[in-house]
Amino acid sequence: MKAVGYVKSLPISDPESLTDIELPQPTATGHDLLVKVGAIAVNPVDYKIRRKVSPAEGDYKVLGWDAVGEVIATGDAATQFEPGDVVYYAGDLNRQGSNAEYQLVDERLVGVKPKSLSEAEAAALPLTTITAWELLFEHLTIQQQSPGSTANTQEVILVVGAAGGVGSILLQLTKAITGATVIATASREGSQAWVKKLGADHVVDHTRPLQPQIEALDIGRVTHVASLNSTDSYFESYTELLAPFGKIAMIDDPAKPLDVMKLKLKSLSLHIEFMFARSMFKAADMNEQNRLLNRVSELVDQGYIQTTVGKNLGAINAANLKAAHAELEAGKSIGKIVLQGF
Repeated sequence: MKAVGYVKSLPISDPESLTDIELPQPTATGHDLLVKVGAIAVNPVDYKIRRKVSPAEGDYKVLGWDAVGEVIATGDAATQFEPGDVVYYAGDLNRQGSNAEYQLVDERLVGVKPKSLSEAEAAALPLTTITAWELLFEHLTIQQQSPGSTANTQEVILVVGAAGGVGSILLQLTKAITGATVIATASREGSQAWVKKLGADHVVDHTRPLQPQIEALDIGRVTHVASLNSTDSYFESYTELLAPFGKIAMIDDPAKPLDVMKLKLKSLSLHIEFMFARSMFKAADMNEQNRLLNRVSELVDQGYIQTTVGKNLGAINAANLKAAHAELEAGKSIGKIVLQGF
């Protein structure tokens, strides 16, 4: 089967950083599905792994943790899907990724693709959707309500880094099934328009001090923070902005240590979301990812959630994947980068 991989961690400018290769087609056993990959999305985790992790001598590393495809075969313990089903998923960081024509994935990490989206549109969603859902509802414990409800709660969530992949779906989930007021950070005109379109009630500029901008909104104290990047830069501001017993959930890897004792005075809490934790450690509740992906698929088909595709770079090959990695490493992308077909 066709695939894109590498044998050594290299800068994306190196011709060998990602190459077109041929690999044997895998076989489904146990809870696995064998999926014929139709479309993928590229995430920061892809370039982080490429830069830090070299495969074993003589092996190729295949990246990719966002995919849509057709189930071709199932393992003997798989019960939730059948050949012919079209699915979407992020998968498992410890296994070969979706930059290949065929991929094995545990069915408990897989959802039914939204019927109203194309394969490329749906490929933008899984990893960021799982991250956003777990952050909002498992870590921050934001109150859920029926989609379309107009009931407002007293929750005020600040979303820092709102225009990126996770922010783009997190804003929509918050608007669709919670009554929280959403403050998003964005500085560029295009980013501000994007987050407003996706459901932000208010937008503040993260290049300026946050506290005076938020106080000027006159909407009460921030109760929750979704810190999607630069947590170390804003951590002290969070402790000042948050109401007592407020919550911070982060997904990034701060370059500097966080002084967590600053949380004590207001009895604040800090949570770290890593959506691969369930799959990496075979958690007893792995099937929660199946459940939430199916729930979001319903919300998409009901019109409450839209795809977060920012750019489609064409076919799945080494050249296009290099372009995607380079753009993500530059930190300038809005929404998700997708590729489709081999």
